Amino acid sequence: MKKFSVIALAGLGLLLASCNDKKADDAKTSTEQTVAEKKGSMFSVDAATSKVEWRAFHKGGFAPRWGNLKITSGNLTVDNSQLTSGEFIIDMKSLTVDPASVTEKDKKYSDLEGHLKSKDFFDTEKNPTADFKITKVEDLATAPSDAVQGANKTVSGNLTLLGKTMNVTFPAKVNMTETNVDMMAKFTVNRADWGIKFGTDETDPAEWAISKDIEISVDIKAMKK
Repeated sequence: MKKFSVIALAGLGLLLASCNDKKADDAKTSTEQTVAEKKGSMFSVDAATSKVEWRAFHKGGFAPRWGNLKITSGNLTVDNSQLTSGEFIIDMKSLTVDPASVTEKDKKYSDLEGHLKSKDFFDTEKNPTADFKITKVEDLATAPSDAVQGANKTVSGNLTLLGKTMNVTFPAKVNMTETNVDMMAKFTVNRADWGIKFGTDETDPAEWAISKDIEISVDIKAMKK
C-alpha cells in the first residue's frame, strides 16, 4: 500500500510556488514534432561536465526537493554560426536527491531516491533512459523574467519520458566558439503530460498532495569533434 508519509517526500523535477499558477518559465508543450536535420559542424556533448538538475514541490510550494541527473551522451550541430540541431540522453538510474533538500528528522533522502525510481514514478528499471531531441531553434529578442540569465534563443525539442514523447519549447542561452557550444536553460513542465502520476485519480490524496510541476535546469557543454 502506498503510504502518505512517503508521498509527502515525493516529487521530481525542476520550480513552482503554486500548483495552479501559470509561470513565465512554464514550457509550451505540444505533440511530438519532426526532429531538426543535422547539418553543419558537429559538437560532441561532454558527459562529464554536462548535467540536468531537477526541483519539485508539494502543493502550494511547500517542502521543495531537488537533485541531479547525469547525461550519458549527445551532440549539437552548428551551421553559419547558428545552432541547428542536437540531442542528448539522460541516465534516469542516475537520479539523485540532494540530502540538503530533505530536512525532516523522520525522512531519508535515500528513501525518496528509491521511490522516484520505482513504478510509482519513473520506473527506471523499465525506462532506464530519457532523451531530448531539438526540433527548432529561433532567435529570442526578449527573454521572459524567469528564463535563464542571458537567454538568447527559443529552443523546441521532443522530450521522451516513460516512453512517451512530447514537444517542449523554452528560452535558452546558447554560447558558441570555434571549438565549443554551451546551451543552458531553465523551464517548468507538467509531469502529467507524460503520464507521470502517483495517485489513482485526481481525487486521490496521493496525487493532489504533490505539485504536478517539475523545474528542469539543463547545462549542456559540447566540444567540436
